[in-house]
Amino acid sequence: MADSDRPVIGIVGGGIRGSMYAAAVRQHPAADLAGICESDTGRADRLSQEFSVPVHADLGSMIADLPELTALVVATPDFAHREVALLGIEHGLDLMIEKPLATSGEDARAIVAAAESVGRMIMVGFENRWNPRFVRIRQDLAEAGSPMVNQVINLNDTSYVPTGMLGWAARSSPGWFLMPHTLDLACWLSGARPTEVYARGRRGFLDARRVPTWDAITATFGMSDGSLLVLNSQWVLPQSYPAVFDFRYELHTETASYQIDVADSGVTRYDGDGISRPQFGVIEQPKLSGVPIDMINSFIDRLNGADLDLPDGRHGELITLAIEAVHTSISEGRPITIR
Repeated sequence: MADSDRPVIGIVGGGIRGSMYAAAVRQHPAADLAGICESDTGRADRLSQEFSVPVHADLGSMIADLPELTALVVATPDFAHREVALLGIEHGLDLMIEKPLATSGEDARAIVAAAESVGRMIMVGFENRWNPRFVRIRQDLAEAGSPMVNQVINLNDTSYVPTGMLGWAARSSPGWFLMPHTLDLACWLSGARPTEVYARGRRGFLDARRVPTWDAITATFGMSDGSLLVLNSQWVLPQSYPAVFDFRYELHTETASYQIDVADSGVTRYDGDGISRPQFGVIEQPKLSGVPIDMINSFIDRLNGADLDLPDGRHGELITLAIEAVHTSISEGRPITIR
């Protein structure tokens, strides 16, 4: 039986991220996991056994059967956020939504407008804000107060992600799947917002493998503080790459420069399969810990009344509009103003 003073949370989407969030909620001392929404029957059976909570095939039935719900974590595919978010808001629930908030400006605006009309909270899951490296850099930048010159961020995945991990990569792109992370981070560290973008894309590798989407995108942004931002994202790195992702960040102010290799865990493994770089984003023993766990813990703390500065719906809308402008710039071959 849930304590009426504690957040009662449902998870929508039982894939890799949804399962992780369910485990994080279940172990939290000040929240209750009430149920999971997952339409895949095989996955639903596994989740029911693992978490000992009801698993519903659709969100409407979960909300109807669990009137005690106070919040949802939305971990559906990126393109499938709008309907879930609007239904949750309609029933008075606060939301944490995986990045990006949506994959169209129209959807993002609809979600934010609905939440604001009834006073519901939205947090968007830009998890790099909880990475201790970036937290420290942000503190340094605030203390120094030096004007930003430029940022260059490379965030890439191996081809396993669009061809093996995601069943919906054809409805996404490196722009939608990767760039929200880096654009949010650049805004958070600089305190500026994107005002214009010119982008180019390359395709062919994934088209030939029946995944019709972009292989790589490069986008150059003008920022509101006069600085420049370059984002490079591809998801066709060879699968022999030592980690499933590559994440390198350069940041330059008028007085200091930073270089961060986020994918370098400091551990390299050599064995019969070659060279690999183990990752430590989430540690499972003795209990779940790590950056995304800290992020959902902050969401729960906010539900419990903590005064926290979290990425909200309006910011999520801005990031969606900017990434939408990236794709428009590619298709039209010209700079696009971000409004």
